[in-house]
Amino acid sequence: MSSPLREPGLARLWVAGLFAESAEWMLQVALPVFIYQATGSVGSTALTMVAGVLPMVLASPLAGLVADRYDRRLVLCLVCVAQALVSVPVLWAGGAAIYLLMAAQSALASVFEPARNALVPALVGPERVTAANGLMGMNSSVARLGGSSLGGVVLGFAGLGWVVGIYLAFLLTAAALLLPRFDAAAPSGGPVRWLDGIADVARSPRLRVTAGVAALISVAQGMFLVLFVVFVTGPLGGGDAGVGLLRGVQAVGGFAAGFAVATVARNVAPARLLGWGSVALGLTSALIWNSAYVTTAFGVYIGLFVVVGAPAVVLASGLFSVIQRESPRAGGVSAALGAGMAACQAAGMLAAGALAGHGVAMLLDVQAALHVTAGTVALLGLRRRMVTVERCPASTPPVTST
Repeated sequence: MSSPLREPGLARLWVAGLFAESAEWMLQVALPVFIYQATGSVGSTALTMVAGVLPMVLASPLAGLVADRYDRRLVLCLVCVAQALVSVPVLWAGGAAIYLLMAAQSALASVFEPARNALVPALVGPERVTAANGLMGMNSSVARLGGSSLGGVVLGFAGLGWVVGIYLAFLLTAAALLLPRFDAAAPSGGPVRWLDGIADVARSPRLRVTAGVAALISVAQGMFLVLFVVFVTGPLGGGDAGVGLLRGVQAVGGFAAGFAVATVARNVAPARLLGWGSVALGLTSALIWNSAYVTTAFGVYIGLFVVVGAPAVVLASGLFSVIQRESPRAGGVSAALGAGMAACQAAGMLAAGALAGHGVAMLLDVQAALHVTAGTVALLGLRRRMVTVERCPASTPPVTST
């Protein structure tokens, strides 16, 4: 089987995604650090981050409708341009416009992800979606490494204005790459209702299990986004650059994992990638958080965060592949799950912000346990349904697939 990157459309989408995700990672690292340093409050940081997530919940129904009805390439291009435009006021308004930027970026990202997830199988075909998602995982890892490190370093040495300026330039580059047409089948343009994605999840047992797994992972991720800054700047004694560096080096392990999924593991069932990836992420996270009792040497944590990047990419590849294989309306399902995941992530942020005073170490262990629980649910719940399908009589067509 040839590499999906031999498809010119996917290769261009891959490079455009590299710039767009690098820009997003810059903000994800720089803004929480900026807010935490300005307020000194974990609760304020959490509330601000929640304000950047909630628009994703509200915009997701529209995002699914757009992804399954309109030219996805054009949608992606326009989203990048819009994200660049909403960042401009921060260049002269400073902190006053940060909240607007976070909200707008979140709402627009809720359109970007479903459109891209629906476009991938249209470019490579369903038989190569797992390999293509592995390549996208490699892409995300490179973007994480470059964007996270750049966001922390630029914020520390040049200030927020330079972070936003580079963010704007990256997004416009991505938009330029997406402007030419792709050689891929366009959405049918037929009637698509905004609740179709939710209905698809409700009808499919496998998608219902996947939605539950995604909810647990999202609560854990929301907790991580708040507590990570406190962990690095507190027990580890790191600053802006330290936060960006540790978020960025996860890309090294993620790149290796994405390459493995795209090559040697491309025929592994997506459900297994999702389940084992989440279990491994939880166990590795627990090791990281509890290593602080033994040592706070920064070099040790660089190595640990390199390792933890691998299972994160494996579970993401499995999650996207399950969605793409289980529903013909991948855009709508991605948007529906995206709304639920954003809401659960917000819940995790609020919980972390409210409970941080009772012990950050305990909350970090809870965060790790949620990942292990999510992976176990995926392995048991989806496997049970796989066995049921395999035992169906030959005359009865199965309603689910591996």
